[in-house]
Amino acid sequence: MSSLPDPTFTFGYFISPVETRLGPQEAKFSLSQMFPWFGTLKAREDAATLAAEAKFQEFVDARNQLYYEVAAAYYPLYKLSEWKQIERENLEILNSYKEIATRNFENGKGAMVDVLRVDIMLKDASTNLEILNQEEKPLLTRFNKMLNRSAEEKVTIEVVEKTDTMTVHLNKDSLMEQHPVLKKLELMRQSSEAEETAARKNGYPNLGLGLDYVVVGGPTDMQVEDSGRDVIMPMISVSIPIFRKKYNSAVKEAQLKQESLALQKNQFTNNLISKYESVWFDINKQEQLIRLYDQQIDETRRALKLLTTAYANSGKDFEEILRMQQELLKYEKKKVDAISKYKTAVARMDYVLGPPKFP
Repeated sequence: MSSLPDPTFTFGYFISPVETRLGPQEAKFSLSQMFPWFGTLKAREDAATLAAEAKFQEFVDARNQLYYEVAAAYYPLYKLSEWKQIERENLEILNSYKEIATRNFENGKGAMVDVLRVDIMLKDASTNLEILNQEEKPLLTRFNKMLNRSAEEKVTIEVVEKTDTMTVHLNKDSLMEQHPVLKKLELMRQSSEAEETAARKNGYPNLGLGLDYVVVGGPTDMQVEDSGRDVIMPMISVSIPIFRKKYNSAVKEAQLKQESLALQKNQFTNNLISKYESVWFDINKQEQLIRLYDQQIDETRRALKLLTTAYANSGKDFEEILRMQQELLKYEKKKVDAISKYKTAVARMDYVLGPPKFP
């Protein structure tokens, strides 16, 4: 954009040579170069450079969004994997309860109904595990295809359950200045300012320099000084931009574009702040739920241990043991779900704030 216009070369041949005092003109060569008004090329270069930087920020935003989408597809796989493990452990525990209930029934301490209750829960747990196994395929396919891999390729799940608590409400105004979309809109606005400058300068005259070379034939019968000598003629030209409408409209277009981009930036900032507050709430919510479920799991396990010991001795309250086991199962699954949502929310916060933490 900062290059000069292409030079113009012209060749003309006189079919009927034009007789002059110096001799017949046989051919003419012309070379000319136009020069825009001072500063026009610099303004065009600035506009193009800023537009290119804005395009790069568009790429950065697409990359950041892809990071978030990959995370949003990965953590459901983590949740599914953990739920399957919880169900398998639940099956093992229920089988041990069935052995205890059967043994107590045989020893006259328990009732046959206790064994039947465990059987019912075992069937529920087996069905839940089978459904989870079936759910894995679509989630795995989605994740692998997002990475352009085979749908059946194995995915290694490695998630640290410990959450890094965000205790400080981050300064969103300063952090959001780093968001690539906001950078893009600001760069586009600056590019429009440069376009406005270029449009104004386009309305100024262009200067042209040229050189004509005329091939003159041999001397005539008349002997004139310099007869037959070729002619070299330097030239200068100036464009006269008297039709102003196209220049004025280009300036007005650039000004309106700047106004539009400023409004778009303001709207995106407002939406970004809204998303920030929503994601921040979700992060804090999941942190609180994780702490709650940790406490509930610990207390439920202690209560379950006491109930199991009492039942082994007395054969009573087996139904309460099963109910408490289901409570433990529920809290363990809810904790995993909260961790998955927390990790996804943190990934979304990375996108909201701009450049992600991923390498």
